[in-house]
Amino acid sequence: MNHDHDEVRAFFAARAADWDARFPDDGPAYAAAVADLGLRPGDAVLDAGCGTGRALPELRAAVGEAGAVIGVDLTPAMLEAAVRAGRQEDGLLTVADVSRLPLRDGVLDAVFAAGLISHLPDPAAGLSELARVVRPGGLLALFHPVGRAALAARKGRQITPGDLRAEPNLRPLLARAGWEMTSYTDVDTRFLALAVRTPGDRRS
Repeated sequence: MNHDHDEVRAFFAARAADWDARFPDDGPAYAAAVADLGLRPGDAVLDAGCGTGRALPELRAAVGEAGAVIGVDLTPAMLEAAVRAGRQEDGLLTVADVSRLPLRDGVLDAVFAAGLISHLPDPAAGLSELARVVRPGGLLALFHPVGRAALAARKGRQITPGDLRAEPNLRPLLARAGWEMTSYTDVDTRFLALAVRTPGDRRS
């Protein structure tokens, strides 16, 4: 498990400095995904695996000054890049493992997670931990600024049936972790799965 975390941290640490420059056109896609999450003024929201904090200004705008925005990432270099970009103005940034969050049960209204799920060593455990910190009826957005096919093509690969983010795989994975998927979009220009935190503890 720690070995996986070390690999993830090394991967993103090597790319942190020029991450935003490599993907300069993703801003509107982030804004649209945050809008679809349906946050309200005063909400408390977590950006899980926030990277350089690209979603933080949009999340802050959605919840307003009365709301709370927290960004967590496993890679200190990513958070340092977020600070250089001034994004600590929009949320509290902290180094943390998404599968062991330093938050109380049910304290959040929503979680935004861009490109997170494919980097979790144990996706089921990570999604369960996100469910733990969100109140019943709270929201989850699993987002990527390009769809699965476009992302695979970018990496010279093809989608496989076992892909975690395929709807037939993701829906039951979310359900076991305490989430009910409410919408699923996978087109070249975006991947967005929205889910609601189910009442009670349905986690395995």
